[in-house]
Amino acid sequence: MSAEHVPVAVVGAGIGGLVTALALRRAGVRVVVFEQADALSEEGAGLALGANGTRPLLRLGLGAELRRMAFQPGRVVFHHWRTGAVRQALPLGRDYEDRFGAPFYTFHRADLQRLLAERYRDEGGELRTGHRCLGVTPLADRVVVEFGGDRRVEAGVVVGADGVHSTVRTDVVGADRAVYSGRSGYRGLVAADLVGDAVDDALSFHLGPARHLVAYPVHGGDTVNFLAVVRDPRWTRESWVRRGRVADVLAAFAGWSPAVTRIVGAADEVSHWGLFDREPVDRWSLDRVTLVGDAAHPMLPHHGQGGNQAVEDAVVLAACLRTWPDRPALALDRYERARRTRTRMLQRGSRSNGECYQLPDGPAADERDAKLSRLPEDLAWIHGYDAEAALATSEESHHGELV
Repeated sequence: MSAEHVPVAVVGAGIGGLVTALALRRAGVRVVVFEQADALSEEGAGLALGANGTRPLLRLGLGAELRRMAFQPGRVVFHHWRTGAVRQALPLGRDYEDRFGAPFYTFHRADLQRLLAERYRDEGGELRTGHRCLGVTPLADRVVVEFGGDRRVEAGVVVGADGVHSTVRTDVVGADRAVYSGRSGYRGLVAADLVGDAVDDALSFHLGPARHLVAYPVHGGDTVNFLAVVRDPRWTRESWVRRGRVADVLAAFAGWSPAVTRIVGAADEVSHWGLFDREPVDRWSLDRVTLVGDAAHPMLPHHGQGGNQAVEDAVVLAACLRTWPDRPALALDRYERARRTRTRMLQRGSRSNGECYQLPDGPAADERDAKLSRLPEDLAWIHGYDAEAALATSEESHHGELV
C-alpha cells in the first residue's frame, strides 16, 4: 500500500503539538498535524503560562491575540486554609513582567488551543482530525505512521505530542508505568460574579492539611478556574477523567474558609482526575522520532509548568530541526540535550511541591509560609528562563563537535 510522504508529522494537536507545528511553518518546513479527535474540543480547564511560556509565543507574533483572550493576574496570594488570612501576597502584573521580561497569563486551555490552531491554519498549515495513531515504525530513511482506518503516512520526522497516554512514547521508550501521586484533583469553572471577592484579580492558593485549592480568573476575567487537590489513596485508573460531584468537594473542604466553599459551591459540575506522572527517562528519541510535552515528561500540576514546558520543548525542537534540516538524528539529539535536565528537575520539583502545599498547621507550615516571600528569587530559574537563548548558548559550546 502506498503512503503519503510529509517532511514532519506531528501526532497530537494540543499546546505542544500546535506550537511545534507553528514554529516549523515559520521556518518554511512543511508539517502536518494529526489529531485523534474528530474536532478540537471546546472543553478543558484553566492553564497558566509564565514568562518562560509566553516569551516564545510573543516571538511567534501572538502578542495581540494573547492580550485579548488571556487574563493577567495582578497578584499571587496564599491564604490560611481555615481562616482565609493572607499568609503572603506578591505582585504579578507589570511587576512580574518587568522582572522576567514577559507576562504571566491565565487562559482557558481551549481558547489557547483554538488560537494556535487558527494561526497555524491561516499560515497554510494542515491539521487533520479523526486520525488516531496506532503506532510508528522507524526505517532507515523515514518513519511509517499507522492510523486507524487502515491509513498510513511516511514522514521524515515524527513528533509525538499525544499526551500522557502517548502511543508514540510507547514505541520510543517502551511500556512504562505511570506513578500515582496519592492525590486526585477536582477541576471546575464558575462565573466570576458568583464568587465575588473570593478571587478578584489574583492567582489564589489556599493551603491546608492534606488538601489545597488553587483558583484564578480565565476568559478575560469573567470565569474562575479552580483545582482542588485531595489525598486519595483509592484511585486505581491511570489519569482517568470522570465526572465528579460538587458535594464531594464541599465535603472534602468542610471547615475551610468561606472563600473556598464559595468558589466550589458555585460550580454546576466538576471533573475528577487522578494525578499521575512518570519517572524521567534517559531517551526521548528513536532514530527520526521524538516526543514533546506530556508525552516526554508528564509532570504533576504543583509547579504549574506542564503547559510551559510543552511550549519550551516545541520552540527548541523547531529550532533544532531548522538548524539541521538534513541531519534529523543530530537535530533530535541536540533537542534532547537541551531539554532533559531542566524538565527532569521540574518533574521532581512538582512532586515535592504537592507535599509542601498540604502541610498541617505547625512549625513546618509556618516555615513554608515565611519562605513564600522569596518566591520571585527562588523561581527565577523557572520563570526567567529563555529556552531559545539557552539553546543558542549551548550550541556555541558544542560548535567544535560539528565542524
